[in-house]
Amino acid sequence: MIISLEEMKNYLRIDFDDDDALLENLILSSECLCMDIARIRTKSVFEKKENAKVAVMYAVAYQYEHREDCDHHALILSLRSLLSGIRKVGF
Repeated sequence: MIISLEEMKNYLRIDFDDDDALLENLILSSECLCMDIARIRTKSVFEKKENAKVAVMYAVAYQYEHREDCDHHALILSLRSLLSGIRKVGF
């Protein structure tokens, strides 16, 4: 994972363990989402990009904080903006 569970909990200011499994799943799914948006297939290549970590943390935070009313279209538009500098023209 590009982000550790502890790093994400610190970012979200979470000091309990109840949502650890949820956060781990959100980290993994956010990595995949960001890699798809950036059009990068290899995890090791994606992890080296400058905005990769920020984009994944943003995606996790957005999905965690908006569990009940997550607007995935808005999330994708924000991630496209964050990742526009590293986004490949096509696969």
